[in-house]
Amino acid sequence: MSEDLFKNIISHSKEYGFIFPSSEIYDGLSAVYDYGQLGVELKKNIREYWWKSMTLLHENIVGLDAAIFMHPTTWKASGHIDAFNDPLIDNKDSKKRYRADVLIEDHIAKIESKIEKEIEKAAKRFGETFDAAMYRSTNPRVLEYQKKAEEINSRFKTALENNNLTEVKQIIEDCEIVCPISGSRNWTDVRQFNLMFSTQMGSVSEDAGTIYLRPETAQGIFVNFLNVQKTGRMKIPFGIAQTGKAFRNEIVARQFIFRMREFEQMEMQYFVKPGTEMQWYTSWKETRMKWHSSMGFPASKYRFHDHIKLAHYANAACDIEFEFPFGFKELEGIHSRTDFDLKSHEQHSGKKLQYFDPEENKSYVPYVVETSIGLDRMFLALISHAYKTETLEDGSTRDVLSLPAFLAPVKAAILPLVKKDGLPEKASEIMELLKFDHLCQYDEKDSIGKRYRRQDAIGTPFCITVDHDAIDSSSSNYNTVTIRHRDTMQQERVSIDQLPAIVEEKVSIKKMLRSL
Repeated sequence: MSEDLFKNIISHSKEYGFIFPSSEIYDGLSAVYDYGQLGVELKKNIREYWWKSMTLLHENIVGLDAAIFMHPTTWKASGHIDAFNDPLIDNKDSKKRYRADVLIEDHIAKIESKIEKEIEKAAKRFGETFDAAMYRSTNPRVLEYQKKAEEINSRFKTALENNNLTEVKQIIEDCEIVCPISGSRNWTDVRQFNLMFSTQMGSVSEDAGTIYLRPETAQGIFVNFLNVQKTGRMKIPFGIAQTGKAFRNEIVARQFIFRMREFEQMEMQYFVKPGTEMQWYTSWKETRMKWHSSMGFPASKYRFHDHIKLAHYANAACDIEFEFPFGFKELEGIHSRTDFDLKSHEQHSGKKLQYFDPEENKSYVPYVVETSIGLDRMFLALISHAYKTETLEDGSTRDVLSLPAFLAPVKAAILPLVKKDGLPEKASEIMELLKFDHLCQYDEKDSIGKRYRRQDAIGTPFCITVDHDAIDSSSSNYNTVTIRHRDTMQQERVSIDQLPAIVEEKVSIKKMLRSL
């Protein structure tokens, strides 16, 4: 069911102008996508909501737009040249390549899903008297599953920390993990593969220096730490937010726009006094989850997942995972990065990157708490949750994107009932009334029913229909229109003069920001 749903989402995204395969007339480019006319609007709206939630709601967070190209020593200092690798394994029969860590994590997830099924069955059996926590801690089968998952977790963590790729392969063999394509366990050895794209900078190729397309946006923030702090007269704690493209040579790129080679991040680095980082780490976990919840997702769609293996820079890290059609996967990362980045850039650049604390009358290298979310993944989460095929009372069906109104690409569609009798002219007047505040569409082609379906399919919250009463001065409905609500399909008659206020009330980003 979920697999069919995901295929439908992908085809829907293309059919209605949200996402196209890149360079499609040349048969495409693997794991690279273009955002179409509606996709770019939805993406812009998500970005704007994130940006304003960071920079408008927090007086001590400011923005930055650092260059994609950076001095190559940046990536030596950050650890990317030496440590930015994925452990890869090939299946000899299918000739398919996989990330070894993902294979093991998926296997652990299957064991954990067995635990949840056991608890669900018991809950149905025992009814209201059922104590899930007690059952989880006493049932022999659940305890056996938990022990198995914990043992694999422990082995896996140790193997990754020691970079023991032989042991990683052994875990795959001991867990009898099979290739999803061939069904066989005929695996190669595990190898590390660096994910950075490299290129040359210079006018003559022989003299050119190797530089890299940035694999993340965070380093642009770190190397500008003092520039922003001094020019903005920022006091600890403070944050620097940035959105922008990043590039990773993903060997196992899959699942549509979930894992791409060119993608966009929305990151915020929060600089804090050493010793306070765990307090801020906990605080930002709560703040970010509140942001996600504000878009109307049920709590069951989200979960926190603590990292098995901490990155070389972190002393605490977790993911906010979202339930995509293909299961729970990382949507946002929250990391306590310690002082690793700034200290490392100090060492490699020879420049001090310290903050003078007037309260303590001393200088120190701040610690950093990071929030990092994939814009493309947030886009996919929204579309995945919003996409529905509904059966109506008359037996017909409609595809609808129940996007949050304030994020929807098109806020209102202006529809003259027929293409004559002065209705298009009146509809054009309404278009002029609304278009300076909101993206609207004017549509007069096909029956009104078909036009409603088109707008439902792209997530437009309101359809405004102009009929003959609107222009008949003798009618009690003169200068009024019918406004139709996407999710309920309910219609109401409203004055044309009231339209700007009605639409603004429902689609206002300001209203959403106030709720945070």
